[in-house]
Amino acid sequence: MAPKINFLILIFFLLIGCSSIPMNTANSCLIFDERYLWYKHTKKVEQKWGTPIYVQLAIIKMESDFDWLAKPPRQKIFKVIPFKRPSSSFGYSQAVKGTWEQYKKETGNKLATRARFKDSVDFIGWYTNKTESILKVSKKDAFKQYLAYHEGWGNYKYYKKNKKVIGLAQKVEKQSNIYRKQLLKCQNSLNKKKYIIF
Repeated sequence: MAPKINFLILIFFLLIGCSSIPMNTANSCLIFDERYLWYKHTKKVEQKWGTPIYVQLAIIKMESDFDWLAKPPRQKIFKVIPFKRPSSSFGYSQAVKGTWEQYKKETGNKLATRARFKDSVDFIGWYTNKTESILKVSKKDAFKQYLAYHEGWGNYKYYKKNKKVIGLAQKVEKQSNIYRKQLLKCQNSLNKKKYIIF
């Protein structure tokens, strides 16, 4: 019985350790220093879908700030009584249920979960790839990619009427540029750790 309990406790702490929010989410090098497996996942997405690591990170930074359990705040009745949430957005990528199901169906990743970083960045790669195909927006264009990510492919053409969304996209673009410059300083070192499996 004792070994079984010890095993369950170990699994619990591993899950907590892998899912906790990094100490500094504004610095890509520090994020990957703390979560090296995340670098491997984002690198794989970059190779698979063509979406730069810095764009993946900037979208997650804006959407959830790397909180695996992030949800939109509940609406309130009379500004006091908690009511329903405005959307089904959840996890690192804040993907809504319908789009997440579309992603799983199209990629065959049936066991994907929005609370897993690996699946979340793959979702972002898939989404940005479709945005490039549908809207002819470069996967390196963090500003326009985020507009399509936030508004959806159908509503993208109306973004100029939404100053709030434009402001969010500008923040994503700025953060992606910061991440890109940071990665230039540490990516060689990260690549040398490619055989590390933990």
